[in-house]
Amino acid sequence: MTRLVARALALLVAGWTTAAASADLSYGSPYTVTQPLNAYSWAGPYLGGNIGYNWGSVANNPTKPAGFAGGIQAGYNFQNGTPFVFGLEADIQGSSADDRFAPWKFSNPWFGTVRGRAGYAINNVLFYATGGLAFGELRGETFGLSETHTNVGWTVGAGAEMGFAPNWSAKIEYLYVDLANSRFAITGTSNGYSFGLVRAGINYHF
Repeated sequence: MTRLVARALALLVAGWTTAAASADLSYGSPYTVTQPLNAYSWAGPYLGGNIGYNWGSVANNPTKPAGFAGGIQAGYNFQNGTPFVFGLEADIQGSSADDRFAPWKFSNPWFGTVRGRAGYAINNVLFYATGGLAFGELRGETFGLSETHTNVGWTVGAGAEMGFAPNWSAKIEYLYVDLANSRFAITGTSNGYSFGLVRAGINYHF
């Protein structure tokens, strides 16, 4: 009887030891997985929205339009297994920027850009420079008369973007935008709008 009990206890201890070893192996394995340095992928299309503030000046006029701006952006990133990220992005913005000086009032109801982006990613954080084409509306008013021109110019800037959840990223960006001059009949001279823009945005990556 004593030998039977001893054998049963030995089998029970052996079972516990095997189960404990298996449990340690199962629960310990996730901590030994080594992730690659650049595990987060920026490649592919994305769509998002943004809001910001722009301020600037009108060429050959004392007005300095400023106001809030907001809109949508869409783009595509290319990344081939390296930290370097290249892409294209386009956006369209509504703007409340305006200013009045004496009889003159100038405003910028909307603008947009089409830009290239080049950056360096540290896992889920991307630092980038950007530049390209800009276009937008400049509206002049004086003594009850108004005149509107759609001008084409250029833009350059930089920003940082961070992936904070699966398929989602947030960014902050600065752009300098120069909408080229065009001749306004109501002022008798060429006017254009150049401005700085700081904005924050959010993107969904498909």
